[in-house]
Amino acid sequence: MKIVYAHHPEDVKTYTTEKLREEFVMETVFAADEITLTYSHVDRIIYGGAMPVEKALSLDAGKELAAKYFLERRELGVINVGGDGTITCDGEVHEIREKEGIYIGRGTKEVVFASKDPSRPAKFYLNSCPAHTSYPTVRINRQKALARPLGDNATMNKRTIYQFIHPDVLQSCQLSMGMTVLEEGSGWNTMPCHTHERRMEVYFYFDMAEDTRVFHMMGKPDETRHIVMSNEQAVLSPSWSIHAGIGTRNYTFIWGMCGENQDFDDMDHVAMKDLR
Repeated sequence: MKIVYAHHPEDVKTYTTEKLREEFVMETVFAADEITLTYSHVDRIIYGGAMPVEKALSLDAGKELAAKYFLERRELGVINVGGDGTITCDGEVHEIREKEGIYIGRGTKEVVFASKDPSRPAKFYLNSCPAHTSYPTVRINRQKALARPLGDNATMNKRTIYQFIHPDVLQSCQLSMGMTVLEEGSGWNTMPCHTHERRMEVYFYFDMAEDTRVFHMMGKPDETRHIVMSNEQAVLSPSWSIHAGIGTRNYTFIWGMCGENQDFDDMDHVAMKDLR
């Protein structure tokens, strides 16, 4: 588990491209028969991927959490971006197909990931944050997720936001999680942009062709930077940073947030004229 510490915005102004990538980008989210995780001191979020191919994978706490088991003091959100798979929670098997998800509550002692077909393995993308109480485990298919169509062709941001872990869908302590699908011909996400000092956010970009890239925008609104993202990479956004992107083609991304509240619309909007 890689550990990433918090970043002061004044320090980030001095970062080179290499340093930005080292501190904010998870270059490899999925590796065969491994669980690959990043632990950030920004709101203590953990994000990464589990890709079972030839064997099932068990989610263990490790030394980093100083816990008896991973979800002793945490909650977990998972969205599958690969082939059909299963997630077994304390002996209960949940079928998770492509672009379906699950919320797993605090206190679940055993979490095991498996694929149905090794030739098309499941790719489970994970977000986890500290939890103060326990809520029931809930499987989330595309019908259960709350769909919010946004944008239009004129501004190149026609998209649908699917809210998977959200107060209108299920109960969680502080984790929010969902998926945004851009339509063909659209490339912008979250522009006009915003910050939300109450919550951090992680983006995971996927459904991208090999020669496609997303230019992910970050930084203070008056001191922006960009990071070039490839398929199946994740990028961390501290609460003080904008988080937006423009792709060379349309793409899909998963967003996850944790912090002071779960109000999806609690945003500090940034006017275009104020961006630098």
